[in-house]
Amino acid sequence: MPLGFYTIMAAQFFSSLADNALLVAAIAALLQMVAPAWMTPMLKFFFTISYVVFAAFVGAFADSMPKGRVMFITNLIKIAGCFAMFLTVWLPEPGEPFYVPVLLAYGIVGLGAAAYSPAKYGILTEYLPHHKLVVANGWIEGLTIASIILGTLLGGVLVSDAVSKQLLAFDIPRIETGIDSGPEAAILVIVVFYAVAAVFNLYIPDTGVDHRPPSKNPLFLIHEFTHCVRLLWSDKLGQISLATTTLFWGAGATLQFIVIKWAEIALGYSLSQATILQGICAVGIAAGAGIAAKFVSLNRAANVVPVGIAMGVIVIIMNFVTSVTVAIPLMILIGGLAGFFVVPMNALLQHRGHILMGAGHSIAVQNFNENLSILAMIGTYALLIWLDFSIYTVIVLFGLFVAVTTALVRQRHLRNLRSGLLPVIPSGAHH
Repeated sequence: MPLGFYTIMAAQFFSSLADNALLVAAIAALLQMVAPAWMTPMLKFFFTISYVVFAAFVGAFADSMPKGRVMFITNLIKIAGCFAMFLTVWLPEPGEPFYVPVLLAYGIVGLGAAAYSPAKYGILTEYLPHHKLVVANGWIEGLTIASIILGTLLGGVLVSDAVSKQLLAFDIPRIETGIDSGPEAAILVIVVFYAVAAVFNLYIPDTGVDHRPPSKNPLFLIHEFTHCVRLLWSDKLGQISLATTTLFWGAGATLQFIVIKWAEIALGYSLSQATILQGICAVGIAAGAGIAAKFVSLNRAANVVPVGIAMGVIVIIMNFVTSVTVAIPLMILIGGLAGFFVVPMNALLQHRGHILMGAGHSIAVQNFNENLSILAMIGTYALLIWLDFSIYTVIVLFGLFVAVTTALVRQRHLRNLRSGLLPVIPSGAHH
């Protein structure tokens, strides 16, 4: 891979790491404010809503200028959201019910992430030949998922009692900061990671692709986006890859909160300890993504769909786990299946989208569907918690939903195969 590819990977890793560390800091802030339990998953809801609301416009924005510049601008929006969250935690007195501004601040970060995403994925199809897309996705998905888990782990460390005390003990000479809680200190540290990502953004290479300004008419953009959505869902390979990645990201976002709640109930873990358990899952995710990148070619990507069924069934085993010695290998296994499942499907989706409508637009369509799934599944999870459902019941419902839905997608793919009308996928080498 050329050097510019690793610059893109570094920028993506640090930005996503900060997003997810900030989520834990926000959860800790809500706990400090004694917010209702159902409000915790609503943080992800507010973060995700921009992906859906602005889906028709972010693709055009990503295609309007060099993607490195897009990533830098949107990273600045994330930094603004981070500072907004700091103010929402720093200004009120301890214990004051200041919940909604925390959600809104994380929503600003989500706006930056929504505009950032089409650029970070779209640049791959501009910068690399098609036969390197699976390998590239093995990198970007492995690093993205690892940054989700490691960012959660970092956030857990920053809000832990031991680290919080050290951060709060740090005095700035001649300046009275008024910082007196772990979440406040953690948020300021997280700003540094966004700044590192911004520096890498400045060194992302220009691919030389002609970036023509899109139409500024919002009605035209909405019409064009709707056409792209229909186009990708009607493609016999695009619809399978889009359905599976849509399900995966909705399930993954929900599982993030399920694991925290399950670790608290089943293992007696605190928030910081639960994030460590999530971090262990990164080992499996990285391994699964790496294996898929090495052994699954683009023209065989759809063959990994049954792995999603297995993942849904295995998640239910969490209900029978009461010790960390069993929880660790289970988390690694679930992570491995997830990584192996999503990398080939994402590469296939990008390939079909690039051919049908261009990189930026196809990623915007993908984000719209995947984040609509996150909104639906996170919203359902928050409702179940609000209705006081047992976490064990939630896990069974979750696992069955993933397994059954993936099985239905597989049946659709087999029916498409029998039709004999599938698009031809190039059989390029893995590397």
